[in-house]
Amino acid sequence: MQPLVSIDGNLSYTKSMLITFSHHALVKLEILGAHGVHLSRELIQDIVMKPEKVIEGYKGRKIAQKSFDPDHVLRVIYEEHTGEAVIITFYPGRRQRYDKD
Repeated sequence: MQPLVSIDGNLSYTKSMLITFSHHALVKLEILGAHGVHLSRELIQDIVMKPEKVIEGYKGRKIAQKSFDPDHVLRVIYEEHTGEAVIITFYPGRRQRYDKD
């Protein structure tokens, strides 16, 4: 299935799941970019679909994590609904803090 982006650019389809970016997540992409941390929606989607690690978060949310560079991971917080993942937020973190397992 080809990616599909809505008029406002916050929806895309993957093989088996619709991934929606919250307004907060879209704004955060812009803010991080302005500070020199350039991430793409595709990278964030890839982390949700193929994470290195997933843990349970607050209020039943999931935290997907994947290597971002040799020293950092990118953590994506999302809610999972039937056939859909809603990206709430994401943040880079130091690998040594989150790779304790």
